[in-house]
Amino acid sequence: MKLPNGVTGFYDSKVNKPPQVDGKQFKQLCFDFASRNSGKVINFITPQYPSNFYYAHVEIVGNQFYILLNEHYPYLAFASIVEFGNIKFINRPVPYEKFSSFYRVIGTGELNVPLNQKLLKQTELNSAELEQIAYWKPETVGQIIFNYWD
Repeated sequence: MKLPNGVTGFYDSKVNKPPQVDGKQFKQLCFDFASRNSGKVINFITPQYPSNFYYAHVEIVGNQFYILLNEHYPYLAFASIVEFGNIKFINRPVPYEKFSSFYRVIGTGELNVPLNQKLLKQTELNSAELEQIAYWKPETVGQIIFNYWD
């Protein structure tokens, strides 16, 4: 997966500022998804310092999980745990077609790819992001796309 400029939320100039996804649309889709699958949204969190992603804590047929969306790019993932510095990614726990027409749904196969210098050289990450990566030392691609860096 080629990581685009600003996916971490960091940038080195206003010219290099990353885009923003539509958080209201994501929230609406999460609530609609839950209700159509006989479930509920337990909590919906907008990106707040130091995180760079939205997430909804949902329950569908007794199964609780999280739906994450990067704040800057339409990258969506599912997780069983979302805690500061600890996200456990899972593959889609239920049908997710509602999301796949709006976002790129990323599975654990891509999210858990180990980070290495070769992979970093193939990205479009800016210098501020590379500095953050050197400092925080993420181990996987998922830890870059969905992070709690300050």
